[in-house]
Amino acid sequence: MEGNHLSRTETVIALAGNPNTGKSTVFNALTGLNQHTGNWPGKTVLRAEGKYINQGQVYNLIDLPGTYSLLANSVEEQVARDYLCFGKPDTTVVVVDATCLERNLNLVLQVLEITSRVVVCVNLMDEAKRKNIAINIEELAVQLGVPVIPTSARAGLGLDQLVKTISDVVSGQIKPAPRLVQYDSRVEEAIQKIQPRIQKLVGDTYNSRWLALRLLDKDPVVIAALEKCLPGQQDLKMKVGGELWA
Repeated sequence: MEGNHLSRTETVIALAGNPNTGKSTVFNALTGLNQHTGNWPGKTVLRAEGKYINQGQVYNLIDLPGTYSLLANSVEEQVARDYLCFGKPDTTVVVVDATCLERNLNLVLQVLEITSRVVVCVNLMDEAKRKNIAINIEELAVQLGVPVIPTSARAGLGLDQLVKTISDVVSGQIKPAPRLVQYDSRVEEAIQKIQPRIQKLVGDTYNSRWLALRLLDKDPVVIAALEKCLPGQQDLKMKVGGELWA
């Protein structure tokens, strides 16, 4: 993961996941001592950032708050959701716990509604093995439509493959095609009615289907963010996410 020559362009990777999935272990293993912490702008939530280098390319890793969902029921959930939507990271890695995969997949599906550029990191594979839990990684990747990498971050296992897969998604060598949740027919009909109008307003800058869902839910945070963004077509990357690096 080291290189002798640094690229001038930094790639931004978001790291998401439920609490207690070993997400911070993955973060520390990839960034080492090359990291710093602070608070998210206007929040008391801790913000951790770190860098690692792969084949001369600098990757800026943003460790999002651990959350069980992105429904913005807490400050942590709001921070994570707003960054994924408006911060527009180049790729998002969702860390899940191999010993309780079903519970963790709820967050994965919610992230996939916001962005297709996702890599799922199934961590704690060593713990799963001890509990005689077997996971068909290949089938999980097929069902989700995105790359799935098994890791045991504490032992450093699988991290090289994770780094390579992130690079391949960023470069376009891997093109994830996630399977999206299909809702009740009435909801899907409503989405079809308003999504084209949203698409006309935001173009390809944001995920119009996800925005349609949030507007149908009368989500005040998303509505406020769009009101700030649309009049002047301003980039919310710095407003919502704050300074990536000084």
